[in-house]
Amino acid sequence: MKLKAAILVKKPIETVWECWTQASHIKEWYHAADTWYVPKAEVDFKIGGKFKIRMAALDKTGAFDFAGKYTDIVDHQQINFTIDDNRKVVVQFESVDGGVLIKEQFDPTSQQSPEAQEMGWQLILQSFKKYVESV
Repeated sequence: MKLKAAILVKKPIETVWECWTQASHIKEWYHAADTWYVPKAEVDFKIGGKFKIRMAALDKTGAFDFAGKYTDIVDHQQINFTIDDNRKVVVQFESVDGGVLIKEQFDPTSQQSPEAQEMGWQLILQSFKKYVESV
C-alpha cells in the first residue's frame, strides 16, 4: 500500500523545481513544524546521486537524517528516489492553472501509523508551499 500527500503551489514550475532540488532551498523548508530546522542538506541531484537532509529540533531534544538515492528524474515532471531504508518514493509535478500540483506517493514504515506518516509528509509539503510562495 502506497501512502500519499499532495499540494498546489502557486508558483511557476521552474521556481518549484529549483526550490525542491537545491540544498540551499531545502534547508529553508524541509521540516514538518516550526520547532524543527535543517542545519545541513547535501544534494547530488542526478540519477544515482545521493541526498542527506539533517533535521533537528530547535530545542536540541532530537535530530535525524533523511537520506537516500535518486533513481529517476524527469525534468520538471517527476523525481523517484529510494530512502536508505529501501522505501520507494515518487514525486510528481504537474503544471496546472494557477501553479504546480505536487503529488507524493511513498512506501510506509512500520514504525508509525499510516495516518501519522501521511500527516507528516503533508506538513512538510505545507512548509514547502509557504516557503516557495514567499520567494
